[in-house]
Amino acid sequence: MRAKPDLSFRKLWDLSFGFFGVQIAYALQSANISRIFATLGADPHDLSYFWILPPLAGIIVQPIVGASSDRTWTRLGRRIPYLIAGSAVAVAVMCLLPNASLFKGYIDAMWFGVAALMLLDTSINMAMQPFKMLVGDMVNERQKGLAYSIQSFLSNAGSLAGYLFPILFTYIGISNMASPGTIPDSVVYSFYGGAAILILCTLYSALRIKEMPPEEFRSFHRISKQELRDKPGLLSLLRHAPKVFWSVGAVQFFCWAAFMYMWTYSTGAVADNVWHSPNPSSPGYQAAGNWTGVLFAIQAVGSICWAPLLPLIKNRKKAYSLSLFIGGIGFAAIPFIHDAYLMFVPYFLIGCAWAAMLAIPFTILTNSVSGKNMGVYLGLFNGSICIPQIVAALAGGSILRRIGGDQPMMLGISGLLLWAGALCVFFIKETFVHQNAP
Repeated sequence: MRAKPDLSFRKLWDLSFGFFGVQIAYALQSANISRIFATLGADPHDLSYFWILPPLAGIIVQPIVGASSDRTWTRLGRRIPYLIAGSAVAVAVMCLLPNASLFKGYIDAMWFGVAALMLLDTSINMAMQPFKMLVGDMVNERQKGLAYSIQSFLSNAGSLAGYLFPILFTYIGISNMASPGTIPDSVVYSFYGGAAILILCTLYSALRIKEMPPEEFRSFHRISKQELRDKPGLLSLLRHAPKVFWSVGAVQFFCWAAFMYMWTYSTGAVADNVWHSPNPSSPGYQAAGNWTGVLFAIQAVGSICWAPLLPLIKNRKKAYSLSLFIGGIGFAAIPFIHDAYLMFVPYFLIGCAWAAMLAIPFTILTNSVSGKNMGVYLGLFNGSICIPQIVAALAGGSILRRIGGDQPMMLGISGLLLWAGALCVFFIKETFVHQNAP
């Protein structure tokens, strides 16, 4: 059996650099979608329902992309074509979504926004997933932790840029206010900037990444030509999935439900707790929208600071559980904080959980599955990200009504969810298909 060689740091970096641009797009979406829909007139109790569509699209598209790319061989490679297609759609939608109000004479702005959000999340995930697959394809087990750590760093660096765009544009004089039902220019220009960076990062990835040719890939992954031609169904693959697929998925359920509530209710929570301005048409609410981007940037900084410490904790499960526990403390503290700058502390702690969520689950999973079905299993594993978001979004409005419309308390509930995930980590039993490290 041939062993995958160690890759230079530059090659590991190139494998994930495009993640920077993709994550800027994802950060702009997660930090501004609730703000956009509230500005267009959505009731706070209905905000979570708008967040159902993105994960619903993801759970359908990702396994298809994974299975198709597993059997795609082109001059560009097997994963890169999907990266290019996803990025192209994402760029187009990023230019249209913040201009939803311009289509009022032809289609209801809210429904246009819903359709654009669904397309945006689907395309972002289609562009993001190939980078995870590329690490599984080309990196040996010994370097895989480092590769996903680089990916985590670039992801958080992209998030940092995307989260800060609106407040930076406001700072240089671009309007942060607009007439009722219209998106502020600071948000519109942020999406334009993110689209431009995504184009550049996609071009860099397409030019720099050289995927393995088919024969070399089969040799490294011990796959016969017949196995490569075989097309097992998704249900069959799920039935034969390793146990770690399900145990990590249980942890993922609590984690992604928690973060769904953060993305949905942070702007409202900050507006209520700090600016005391629940009205989306008020200057205070729009200022809170900008500050939410700053807080999400602080979360990214926390993740960047915590990620290098994770490999120093020798027991991977302890590192995972500890990170989620710390993030839970951050969420639980938010309802009790009423100062804009003190909010930095809980969001920094939340970043510790995010760092672990971006790296550890994929390291555990890709070590446990065969290279021939790597893409489809990563696509199916996306269900452990999408399903909890769908469940949380469906339940969010009802929970918010039961607690009297208290949006800060929804983030306290996120803390309980992360603590539950931290406990579930100890049910994971890691497995390894084979070792390619020399």
